[in-house]
Amino acid sequence: MIQDIQHLKNLLRESTLTVCFNKKDGTVRTMQCTLNPDSLPVVDKQEGDEVKKEKKQNDESIAVWDLEKNAWRSFRFDSVISYSTTL
Repeated sequence: MIQDIQHLKNLLRESTLTVCFNKKDGTVRTMQCTLNPDSLPVVDKQEGDEVKKEKKQNDESIAVWDLEKNAWRSFRFDSVISYSTTL
């Protein structure tokens, strides 16, 4: 079922997904998440704001907007058990 990381990211940009994955501590988590711009929070950047240091990108990790927690969360692609489109 799980094709590749780019396919999963594309689905997340288009819609909301329910993703089931193994956490680092071994527990299983189910999360409703998205990368759809219409569902992401608006960032109001003021002139003079400090520039945040960019985090080192991990090609196997996917940062997503968690719709239940209203916060950014991430999971490793290789930990994904399943995912489905949320209606």
